[in-house]
Amino acid sequence: MDLQAIKEIEQLKHRYVRALDTKEWSALADTLTENVSAIYGQYIDFDSRDAFVSFLENTLGTHVLTEHQCGQPQIDVTGDRASGTWQLADTTIFPEDGLLLRGSAYYTDRYVRAADGVWRISHTTYERTWEAAVALDDMPGFRLAFNRWDELEPPASA
Repeated sequence: MDLQAIKEIEQLKHRYVRALDTKEWSALADTLTENVSAIYGQYIDFDSRDAFVSFLENTLGTHVLTEHQCGQPQIDVTGDRASGTWQLADTTIFPEDGLLLRGSAYYTDRYVRAADGVWRISHTTYERTWEAAVALDDMPGFRLAFNRWDELEPPASA
C-alpha cells in the first residue's frame, strides 16, 4: 500500500474543495489534468479542464456561497494511477434567489501522477444520495451575517 501517494491524493482532494469554495479558479484548475472528464448530474459532462472550470466559475461564482466537505476516502493506488471514493456533504446558498440547498453524495474520482510528480484529478463524478432545498423566507431567523464576497463589491454611489 502506497501510503505516501494516498496522503498526497487526500491533500489534492482537500485543495480541490477549498479552491472551489474560495472561488480560486486557477488553484482549482491546477488540481485537474488538462483533459479531465467530469460528470455532474445526468446531463452535464465535460472533457477538458477549461470547460469544467469555466462551468464551475459561472455557476458557483461569488454570487453563490458553497461549503463542500469530503471525508471517508477509499483510495486505491496502482503505480502512477489511482481511484478514490469520497463521501460529500455540501451546502449551497443562493442569496439572490433566497434558496439554501443541503445534500450528500459520493464522489468517484480517478487520479494520475503527472511527469512533475504531482497528483491531479483526471476524472470526477458524484452521485447524490439526497438533497433538500428550503426557501430562505421559510426560515424567519435566517440572517447571512457575513459574506466574504460582499466586501469585494464596490460601494454604491451616493
